[in-house]
Amino acid sequence: MIPVIAFGEALVDMLSSRLGDTAQGHETFTPYAGGAPADVSVACARLGVPSRFLGMVGDDRFGDFLAAQLAAHGVDTSGVVRTQEARTALAFVSRDEHGERTFDFYRPPAADLLYRLEHLPAGVFAEPAILHLCSNSLTEPAIAETTLAMAEMARRAGCLVSVDANLRHNLWAEGTADISLVTRLLDTADQLKLSTEELDCLRADHPEDAWLAERLAAGVKAIVITDGAGDVRLLGVGLEQRVTPPAVEAVDTTAGGDAFIGGLLAELAEHLGEAGIDGDWHRDADFLARAVETACRCGAHAVTRPGAYAALPTREDLAGLRH
Repeated sequence: MIPVIAFGEALVDMLSSRLGDTAQGHETFTPYAGGAPADVSVACARLGVPSRFLGMVGDDRFGDFLAAQLAAHGVDTSGVVRTQEARTALAFVSRDEHGERTFDFYRPPAADLLYRLEHLPAGVFAEPAILHLCSNSLTEPAIAETTLAMAEMARRAGCLVSVDANLRHNLWAEGTADISLVTRLLDTADQLKLSTEELDCLRADHPEDAWLAERLAAGVKAIVITDGAGDVRLLGVGLEQRVTPPAVEAVDTTAGGDAFIGGLLAELAEHLGEAGIDGDWHRDADFLARAVETACRCGAHAVTRPGAYAALPTREDLAGLRH
């Protein structure tokens, strides 16, 4: 089994006590450790995969909280940097009656945006690994440069790069993601995850099939497209499959996508540990279908519980959740 290294934002999700726009009564907010790449690192660790998180948090009580939560779930936090130059980011999370959430981010300024290549631990890509990234670390020029350079470093070192688009338009100064910049990051990936909404946004007026073919031509080996509770599409060169997730009643969808990608990467980390990172994993249709099925079970489990880290499944949790 090879390790998964996730880079990007760790932040605190302040989850509202209200459910739905018409909810009455006093509103309170409960802090949960979160941030998409940090969620993925915890998801992998809880599934028994060696997991490491790289990022920066503030030298404040929320930074203490995040570092402690990551470590408590078995994540290697030796690559977590502390700073007094900015605070740890916060996200206030509201949910509708179906558990779908909206975010109000207190970022920027935020500590995670100050991470630079000089903060990378020595030899971080010396051994085979999976590096996982998402677009939230592209929202300012300096952190975008760091993210793209890190992807290139990992690829040159022979590591596999995973990217989850994870678009959050309200994190960008213009109020909408820079499509060109996000696409540059997507094209560094070996394994790419999108939602149907993200796909529609990123392709703009390009035909879907043509846009996806461009990503595969750029070097992406496998593309996974989620659609909420609907079927997951798995695409590659000469490969197209659909997997139906388990039917569950969603309580909070905050960690659903991150649990999904964590489950997918956990399966990939185990497979590459046996077959080798240079193997034809992306041509093994049976393996990929099994990996996506596991990912679906992980996502289904996570949306039935509130919060992020606390909702992510273990192998034991998954044993009771089958198609």
